Amino acid sequence: MKIFSKEQIYEGDRLTIKKQNISSTDLMERAGISLFNWLNLRLQGAPVPVLVFCGIGNNGGDGLVLARHLVAHGYNVKTFIVDFSDKRSPDFLQNYERLKETTTDWPESIHAVDDFPEITNKDIIIDAVFGVGLNRPISDWVVALFKHFKTANALTISVDIPSGLFTDSIPKHEDQVVKSNFILSFQTPKLVFFLPETSKYIEQWEALNIDIDAEYLQNTETEAEILGKFDVLPMYKQRDKFSHKGTFGHSLIIGGSYGKIGAVQLACRSALVAGAGLVTAFVPKCGYIPLQTAFPEAMVITDAHKKVITNIEFTIKPTVVGLGVGIGIDKKTIHAFETFLKTNTIPLVIDADGLNMLSENKDLLKYLKADSILTPHPKELKRLIGAWEDDFDKLQKTKAFAKKYNVLVLIKGANSIAVYKDKLYVNSTGNPGLATGGTGDVLTGIITGLVSQGYATLEAACFGMYLHGKSADIAVETKGYQSLIASDVISYLPQAYLDLFEQPEMPLETPAQKA
Repeated sequence: MKIFSKEQIYEGDRLTIKKQNISSTDLMERAGISLFNWLNLRLQGAPVPVLVFCGIGNNGGDGLVLARHLVAHGYNVKTFIVDFSDKRSPDFLQNYERLKETTTDWPESIHAVDDFPEITNKDIIIDAVFGVGLNRPISDWVVALFKHFKTANALTISVDIPSGLFTDSIPKHEDQVVKSNFILSFQTPKLVFFLPETSKYIEQWEALNIDIDAEYLQNTETEAEILGKFDVLPMYKQRDKFSHKGTFGHSLIIGGSYGKIGAVQLACRSALVAGAGLVTAFVPKCGYIPLQTAFPEAMVITDAHKKVITNIEFTIKPTVVGLGVGIGIDKKTIHAFETFLKTNTIPLVIDADGLNMLSENKDLLKYLKADSILTPHPKELKRLIGAWEDDFDKLQKTKAFAKKYNVLVLIKGANSIAVYKDKLYVNSTGNPGLATGGTGDVLTGIITGLVSQGYATLEAACFGMYLHGKSADIAVETKGYQSLIASDVISYLPQAYLDLFEQPEMPLETPAQKA
């Protein structure tokens, strides 16, 4: 699913109005109906008080349409106009009059703190104050209203975006943004929904179809995409009946040091379960018996040194090398790493101390094979690219780094993001259970196993992080967040594959059809 910028959203609205021969008010009606359909499906006529807070722009107009349909269907609804300016959009004014024609309980205006209504935790707040077009400082009394929402601890549903949140920058003050329980985003989500610094404002989101022009949605290139099942399913490679283990490549995992051989075992197991035909581990001598005992499916090559890797040499011909898990940063290891990089011609997946060695020796970056995959967590990323001002700056600097060295950078996190050339690919799977040791080693192994099978760089990274997160999502259903461990992610990986082929739900009707 594409993630459109604010400017692209406006252009999509404009083209839809033109090509479908409708008015902007008609499009607003469509958006308001989609909001009503979503809420009505969940409330089923329950008499819970619904408080709709509308700004005086188009976001407020969407809220007025919702309020009108709630009133028409007998809901216990009260509408408030957050009167922060003398300017009103034409579509807002038209829907304001329509609401007045529907009910004798006209909207109440809020101009100051003294006008705030009482809100209890049994109410539902509909936040339709500001939309994506916010471009002005927020008045102090409006900030106080947002605090009033939070204090009430009521279920809060934001229309399109939490009021006060920008689509392309991080808020300076937390109190200036509504904290939403649900965001009902029109057509597609916004990039800001998936960033660590703005996660505090967002619990859940859903994209509501408002029938924006299909050709525009299909043909417009966006900076970012969010990856769901139906985005990664086309990446899946079918297996030929007469294929054999050599068909699916040979993954070489280079890593491990005394006390950290488990990281290699996790990466090797996940590479094999992800589908690699053969897996070999290159480890110091201390890793030979543990690996041969605990994971007999893998072959093992050892360094001459007992505790650390000192010389990366092998006679096998791997398809891909996953490097860095548990490897440590001993001086002898760093020297071996440098020597290997300068002569390597094999596709690379680099993680953990492999990244740290690159950070300490940035001259080595020029030796990375084109389309190598780097999988840093935020601290490892900061060592690679330097500090950033905020999450948007982080993404821009990562893009510049990835383009400079012709690599893919997969930033691990709650929503892992793959940065490749000029685009961002946001993962939709995963959960807090992954916040445990070893899960990064598993991700490295999965991606290495996919590259081994012939998946291209972008496919391997995107498909790999999706499967990794989906496996964890399936696992927590029986394991729980606290008890999930890295080995569980490997154990449930087969179910993540099978989930790709479960029958989809029947598509919902469009807002226009339901209306």
